[in-house]
Amino acid sequence: MKYFKSLIPFVAGWALLLFTETFAAIGLYNGLLQLVLFSLVVCIPIWMTGRMSYVDIGWPLGLTLIGGLTWWQSDGEPVRVAMVSVVYLFVGSRMAFGALKLWAMGRLKQEFPRYEYQKQRWLAAGKANVPLAMQVDALWQGLANASFLAMPAFVIAANSSEHVHALEIIGLLVWVSAFSMESFADMQKLSFLRAMKKAGEKNRVCNVGLWKYSRHPNYFAEWMVWNGLIIASIPSWLTLYAAESLVIWLLLGVGLLFASWKMYSTLVYDTGAEPAEYYSALKRPDYKAYQQTTNRFFPGPKNK
Repeated sequence: MKYFKSLIPFVAGWALLLFTETFAAIGLYNGLLQLVLFSLVVCIPIWMTGRMSYVDIGWPLGLTLIGGLTWWQSDGEPVRVAMVSVVYLFVGSRMAFGALKLWAMGRLKQEFPRYEYQKQRWLAAGKANVPLAMQVDALWQGLANASFLAMPAFVIAANSSEHVHALEIIGLLVWVSAFSMESFADMQKLSFLRAMKKAGEKNRVCNVGLWKYSRHPNYFAEWMVWNGLIIASIPSWLTLYAAESLVIWLLLGVGLLFASWKMYSTLVYDTGAEPAEYYSALKRPDYKAYQQTTNRFFPGPKNK
């Protein structure tokens, strides 16, 4: 049971969609297609190679799938449907293209450090059957796409109102700002690495631009991207009160909040900041001093 308990909330989230009046059909299609996608793109390659890195292809392709299904299957106000569908299509295809580029370059022939770290944690937790743990880990990420990560798209695209709510505008502004911040952070780090390579310096700590205020501004911005979607989904969730039972309606609200929390825990603990910092502290002599002066996740002034 210790291998499979991580699946429980995501199975429950998918089941919730299947028990709704509004999302039963699209939830079923999405869930089945996500399982097929992850089986072919992630689970089989993991079984054949023993490497988890294929998740980085499957997960964003799953977001692209959500965007396509939302556009095709949703019957809400057309502009609203198109906007949220394009967001998922753009974000998913952008990340998938980057991962496929790494695959074409042969980078997936070696396990990514964050997944090596995950394997160490499994062994420490008594999960000696690493091949099984890898398959379960891949499966919950596919089920996340089938459940909580699809909820903002489905909820927004179900709203047929032509009235634009202030929270939808705020959510869109948060999304655009966060996406811009993530892009700037990535560009600043890439520029820093190029400068260090040109200067012949290795294992230096990137502490320029946004990286002066957070050790992981890109992860923080990625979390805020999802929060922008969730904020924008609140008015549409409120309209579902008349279409769903009180219990289902409340659980959908909890599901939207759970999506935010799960993205936070993933970006900080699972495959984000914690494993990245483990290896950075080993490679970069100045990294521990950087940890003491700079916030890990939330941007803020330096700690003295």
